[in-house]
Amino acid sequence: MLNTRVTAFFETRLPIVASGLQWLATADYAAAASRAGIMGFMTAASFPDLPALRAGIRRCRDLCEGGPFGVNVSMLPKLVEGDRAEAIFDLIADEGVRFVETSGRNPEPHLPCLHAAGIKVVHKVSTVKHARKAQALGVDMVEIIGAEAGGHPGMALVGTIVQAALAARDITIPLVVGGGIGTGAQLVAALALGADGVLMGTRFLVAEEVWAHPAYKRRLVKAEEADTMLVMQSLRNTVRALRNETTERIQAIEKETPGNLAALMPLISGKLGRQAYETGETQTGMLSLGQSVAFADRVEPMARIVERISDEAVNALQRVNRLSGSWERITERPPEL
Repeated sequence: MLNTRVTAFFETRLPIVASGLQWLATADYAAAASRAGIMGFMTAASFPDLPALRAGIRRCRDLCEGGPFGVNVSMLPKLVEGDRAEAIFDLIADEGVRFVETSGRNPEPHLPCLHAAGIKVVHKVSTVKHARKAQALGVDMVEIIGAEAGGHPGMALVGTIVQAALAARDITIPLVVGGGIGTGAQLVAALALGADGVLMGTRFLVAEEVWAHPAYKRRLVKAEEADTMLVMQSLRNTVRALRNETTERIQAIEKETPGNLAALMPLISGKLGRQAYETGETQTGMLSLGQSVAFADRVEPMARIVERISDEAVNALQRVNRLSGSWERITERPPEL
């Protein structure tokens, strides 16, 4: 057990957060993470309506067997007509969920009601600047993702190792870092940099509890770290996704006519991605994927993935401990002249 502010915050065995994944982070996914001793978030946007979300929350609570879980609420950058974030937060509070992971726009308007309901708010951002702002607003924990992350790594595209070291200087609330992280050695490295835990999403896509088609998972097992690409930058909404026919076409359109949303819409539809998860046809759809796919080397239960990460962390700590003599020599003061 690695005791950090993250394990104390969530009451978990390891300081690992299984991030919300669009379409895939269901009750089964979040509960499997919880039972394995880490924190899991199911994704509100993966449910077609509020009654389905309520049913999903109740199923997750039953499957967690008393363990922690939360709900990810990804908000659009700007409030638009038909936005259902407020209704989702009300439902989450009504169901007694203890943790919420927010991303997208500023969560400040929702913080008073969420905190009044006893809900801890974890806000996910892509820069240290935004983490500082979230801390000032009063969120309870921040997650910072680097350029290596799947999904939306932001426009600045600063690597995780730099983000972690910078954030540790002045983020005083619990700090989680993610992006390209998929091993226990990286967990130990993040803690050494000053983070309190790590965020993983891509690493868990090959978990048996993720409902996606077996052919999709087999494609991920074969994937390498260079099998992702960045798209949607011309729309200032960067996405890191699996390199396939769809993302190659998106990139070509962006090069020819930057910012042409009308031309891109048929390719970037979330329904297209969901269809790929259902059919296993991985050449179609913008399928969010981080560079840590290189570590997703087999399909197995979530608990086994977490145990492998735990073993890797132990091995990494042992390697560091073997250097203790070297550290002592480095810190020795020279004799007085």
